[in-house]
Amino acid sequence: MKELLECLERDHTQTPEQLAIMLNKPAEEIAALIKKYQDEKVIIKYQTIIDWEKAGVDNVTAVIEVRITPQREVGFDAIAERIYRYSEVRSLYLMSGGYDLSVTVEGTSLKEVADFVSTKLSTIDGVVSTTTHFMLKKYKYAGVIIKDEEEEHRLVISP
Repeated sequence: MKELLECLERDHTQTPEQLAIMLNKPAEEIAALIKKYQDEKVIIKYQTIIDWEKAGVDNVTAVIEVRITPQREVGFDAIAERIYRYSEVRSLYLMSGGYDLSVTVEGTSLKEVADFVSTKLSTIDGVVSTTTHFMLKKYKYAGVIIKDEEEEHRLVISP
């Protein structure tokens, strides 16, 4: 049921009873579907989005473009697996276009991210080149506006 998954993706804290009301289904059916989706790994994980800046934690995030030489019989997967196993890696995507993998990493400083790129990422067999882009400001993450200061953006009309 796509509607259930969309509701959970927006707000995973809703109870089966609340979801049942929204979806006009019995709560038992909703609870059973959630359990089934968890067991089948359709629902992989529930995640809380935190504004780390507001929490006083200064992290550095970078998106790294990685060009690689695919390996015989496994293509990009073997190198991707080596990369996604590092704790610094937050996300990893196979891309089309001018590079092969998009790697998002997080560290406590520019130096820490740079060290990761130079000592771990770029030394992997098959990695041809990397280009690192440091994120300066996060406006929206996982569909959520981080600093929603939009109280009233309508134009004032005066007589």
